Amino acid sequence: MTSSSTSLTAWQDRANHAARSVTALFGRKLLLLPGTHLGAVLWQGKHPAGQDQPAAEQDQPAAGQGQEPGGRRLGRWLAALRRVRPAAGLVLPWHYWWQAHYVDCLVDTGRRELGGGATPAARFNGPDRPSAGRLASRLVTGIRLRNALTFVNSYYDDMAWLALATLRLDGLAEETRRPGRRRNATVRASLTLQFDAACTDDLGGGTFWSKKRDFKNTPATAPVALFYARTGQRGKAQALLDWLDATLFDLDQGLYLDGVRPDPAGGVVVERAVYTYNQGPVLGAFLELGGDANLARAAALVDAVNMKLTAVDSPVLRCEGTGDGGLFTGILCRYLALAAADTRLPAATRATAARLVTDTAEAFWSGRRSVGAGEARARLEGTSIFSIHAAHPAAEAYPPGAAVELSTQLQAWMTLEAAAAVAAAVTAASPDGSAPTAG
Repeated sequence: MTSSSTSLTAWQDRANHAARSVTALFGRKLLLLPGTHLGAVLWQGKHPAGQDQPAAEQDQPAAGQGQEPGGRRLGRWLAALRRVRPAAGLVLPWHYWWQAHYVDCLVDTGRRELGGGATPAARFNGPDRPSAGRLASRLVTGIRLRNALTFVNSYYDDMAWLALATLRLDGLAEETRRPGRRRNATVRASLTLQFDAACTDDLGGGTFWSKKRDFKNTPATAPVALFYARTGQRGKAQALLDWLDATLFDLDQGLYLDGVRPDPAGGVVVERAVYTYNQGPVLGAFLELGGDANLARAAALVDAVNMKLTAVDSPVLRCEGTGDGGLFTGILCRYLALAAADTRLPAATRATAARLVTDTAEAFWSGRRSVGAGEARARLEGTSIFSIHAAHPAAEAYPPGAAVELSTQLQAWMTLEAAAAVAAAVTAASPDGSAPTAG
């Protein structure tokens, strides 16, 4: 089945499956505290029999079968270690911005639940489990507790992603006729002060990346611009986009470079790396602000992504590895989905954005692998692991026993949610479900 022939219902089912898989494999209460949720950084199933395993993963011999003196105590200790390992995984390391995108993914799922009537029967994980919106709210609580009782950290881009996610979470609450939590407004008020302090005239404008205040970049400037645009501060948002265009737009590629830092000699050094995710919030901010100039820039950016950021010999978007890079392509897909649904853009642009999202989502879906019997507890069997790279199968990237990073699984989930959003927009615009064409 090709992505263009996949139905809205099928995309929704796939996105629900991704949501169930990620929340089941990675979701935990923070140190067993009620009313909290957090994503473990890693998940690792049992190794296949006969392969080398870490000592804490090995099955212990039964009593009387070769145990040395004290072996029974050691076996009990190792079993206890395995039981607490999920909690230990929440302690180190800490990736604030991964959790912010986890909130955003849950909001995506919550919006689909809303489309299904926001009833218990519409919940992604069954009528007896919390709604996606409720789980997202618990996650925001978990982030604050894990981040030493504050939402402020040292990186302005991290904080911008959380501000955007809580804004969307409040929007979901309003649409479900449940008042948004006052806490979320407090989050944004606190973080807005941080953004205002980070947006200075140094280096001509833009937003500092971190509190070291020695580097201004697209990863911070673009989501802050999008946040300003979505909260009515349009002048600030436009000024940041104009700075990006003047300072970090590469005319030859049609894409935005990474950042600029002061040169010790008094000049400016441009970091010329191009990352997929940087293009996403720039595109989102153009669409949010609108106007002929911004919409023209948005259309040109979609075309440049199509020309420059697909995988080699493949129509799918390139992916950028593990760690933080494991999120990058999913973020881009979220904003390409907005472009695909925006009727102010040319039909050819919308068709290109839709194809990039759905082809990439189709590749993630067809390349997934199931968590098998013996790899995890019975309740996790049938959940899926998605690949690091859309163009390569998960069985190669994450064979049984490999440590799976949360970032890469959020990326696939985000992409599948984006494909479901594209399919919903196409269905709403065309009774026959046909996508816009370039002709």
